[in-house]
Amino acid sequence: MRNLVSLLAAEDPTQTHHWLLPETAEIIYGGIASVIVVSLLVKFAGPMAKKALADRTTRIQSDIDNARSSKSAADEEASKIRAALGDISAERARILADADKQAEALLVEGRARLEAEVRDMEAKAEADIAAAAARSGDELRGEIARLSARAAEQAVASALDERAQQELIESFISSVGAAR
Repeated sequence: MRNLVSLLAAEDPTQTHHWLLPETAEIIYGGIASVIVVSLLVKFAGPMAKKALADRTTRIQSDIDNARSSKSAADEEASKIRAALGDISAERARILADADKQAEALLVEGRARLEAEVRDMEAKAEADIAAAAARSGDELRGEIARLSARAAEQAVASALDERAQQELIESFISSVGAAR
């Protein structure tokens, strides 16, 4: 049993020949396994990684090319917009000038029309005043004639007595009778 204990003590896995390095067999088996794994990775995963990196490079390059073409298209569009904006400013100035001319023409025409209307209204007012004056003159003459006839009647009636009126009437009748 002593032998067994000393054999077991010599094979204690926690005990190594060096404090830093593993056992020699572990170094050999681990090295071979590492070489196999690395060579398999290089053989099979290497081309896939290389292809993925090439695809990524191609995708990035196409994105850069698309960005360049988009930038150039945007620059062209911006220059067109700037040119159109200049055209818009010129067109706006032209339209405003035309509108000013039309407004001035409307003002001149409106003033002329108003002056003509004022002249017509003044002429009509003068004609109305003249007609009213003539009417009032005619009415005044008629009223004077009516009042004078009434006054003459009253004057004749008061100046003539009964006998003189009878003589006038008879002389009128006889002159009318003689004229027939």
